[in-house]
Amino acid sequence: MKLREEFLSHRNGDEAFIIPADGAKFSGLVRGNRTFGEVVGLLQGDTTEAEIVKALRSKFDAPEGVIERDVAKALGTLREIGALSE
Repeated sequence: MKLREEFLSHRNGDEAFIIPADGAKFSGLVRGNRTFGEVVGLLQGDTTEAEIVKALRSKFDAPEGVIERDVAKALGTLREIGALSE
């Protein structure tokens, strides 16, 4: 999966934003935290949910299941607005 070209991403400190560009069916702005930004950053290239979880595990120290839930939530949001190419 990968972030669709019709969506732009931007990070500002601990906040991350997804902005639809020309051709996107979604109209609005999605704002997320640093973890969301990391997920979006990994989606700049083709990847899988398991690879995203593995990358975040190496970067963050979190209790079992937390990273998996955060990744699933971020991907769910991106799917909901049509931002993922799968």
